[in-house]
Amino acid sequence: MPKDTKNYEKYFLPPSLSDAKRRGREEIQVHYDFNIPEDMQSFGKDRYYLIQTYGCQMNEHDTETIMGLLEQMGYKPTEDRRQADVILLNTCAVRENAEDKVFGELGHLKHLKAEKPSLVLGVCGCMSQEEAVVNRILQKHPFVDLIFGTHNIHRLPVLLREAFFSKEMVIEVWSKEGDIVENLPKKRQGIKAWVNIMYGCDKFCTYCIVPYTRGKERSRRPEDVLAEVRDLARQGFQEIMLLGQNVNAYGKDFEDIEYRFGDLMNDVSKIDIPRVRFTTSHPRDFDDHLIEVLAKKGNLVEQIHLPVQSGSNQILKKMSRKYTRELYLELVSKIKAAIPDVGLTTDIIVGFPGETEEDFQETLSLVQEVRFDSAFTFIYSPREGTPAADMADDVPIDVKKDRLYRLNDALAQLSKESNDRIIGQALEVLVEGESKNNPEVLAGRTRTNKLVHFKGPKELIGRTVPVNIVDAQTWYVKGEWVPAAAVK
Repeated sequence: MPKDTKNYEKYFLPPSLSDAKRRGREEIQVHYDFNIPEDMQSFGKDRYYLIQTYGCQMNEHDTETIMGLLEQMGYKPTEDRRQADVILLNTCAVRENAEDKVFGELGHLKHLKAEKPSLVLGVCGCMSQEEAVVNRILQKHPFVDLIFGTHNIHRLPVLLREAFFSKEMVIEVWSKEGDIVENLPKKRQGIKAWVNIMYGCDKFCTYCIVPYTRGKERSRRPEDVLAEVRDLARQGFQEIMLLGQNVNAYGKDFEDIEYRFGDLMNDVSKIDIPRVRFTTSHPRDFDDHLIEVLAKKGNLVEQIHLPVQSGSNQILKKMSRKYTRELYLELVSKIKAAIPDVGLTTDIIVGFPGETEEDFQETLSLVQEVRFDSAFTFIYSPREGTPAADMADDVPIDVKKDRLYRLNDALAQLSKESNDRIIGQALEVLVEGESKNNPEVLAGRTRTNKLVHFKGPKELIGRTVPVNIVDAQTWYVKGEWVPAAAVK
């Protein structure tokens, strides 16, 4: 325990799962007056930072904010651990293997910390919101200097100062619901940008820790979201991704206006930015008005990520997904009727407690009926603090692996068939950069998010160009640029 106990307690706020589970009607405040404290505005001069990010787009976007804060303090980025003065691990709590990676990385960083005691080593993100994780760090990784949560990223300058000067572990993880802090700096790179439209989740699926780590659903005000999108359009970004744990629930928490996700998408469609996507959707909140708005297309691309998790009603009920197989398929039918060329992707978990072979076969049959373009597939692993963790994890691991293999095999076949269908078409491709495997080949995405490889000059990067699709592989297609056509 540090000598200055009175001051230290101010920065020792570990997370509490019991507090996080209390989902009251606490009023959410929106703050517009954020500023870096004056004494921290040049704190990072001649110092370097390194951030390692795990998990979803929300974590990636949080990293953009953390980078923005650090660079406003004068820090510069580095990829060299030995040059870094601050190393932060921005963590994910959704799956056990992500947690294992973080603790493995902390083991490697222990030696670096011993060699360079002045290094500030921090853990942030969703894992930081878990009581058991923080207790484990306290007991087994006392060399960590700083732990902060998802609700108080804006407090980083103050917490970093305390960690630097106190030389004691600083913990500030709010279990209360977070406020919304606008005007935080962000460091974005490339031609795509993420825009948070809401935070938290109220669905409480039994396998998911997110409602406890990210808190209840809190929507940003529409005028703030639209102002950010307009600013990104002025900066020349070619695509934005609207983010939320459940974007379809956007606006449900507003008490003064009737304004939902369909209304926001309709307003965003009027802004001069070439492409707009969103993730993630919960089928329960995907309403007819949203489908109607998306069907107008324009800059709203015809690609929807719609997690189903299982095709079995028995498993969906145990997951507390609050919809049935039949309702999901009805929703898909509505979407396809309104947007015939839609690209549908999904998330699926295999081996959930109690899943029988019959349940799994229902998942396979749903996959075949919907004909997803692709999917993120996972083997179930229990997360401490979730209701599912108290269920018997009774599907043997070899059975889980076999089901994952069979599921992925079916999805690969569907992906190949979907790619085959676009051979011969001329499609708009947003060129993102060079192929990872061949610098002579460019890589880009269609409106339905299919990966396209083709040869062309490097100056096409960042532009939308017409490409004739000439060949299909399982997970990408090959094309030929049409130089005679005008480049947009």
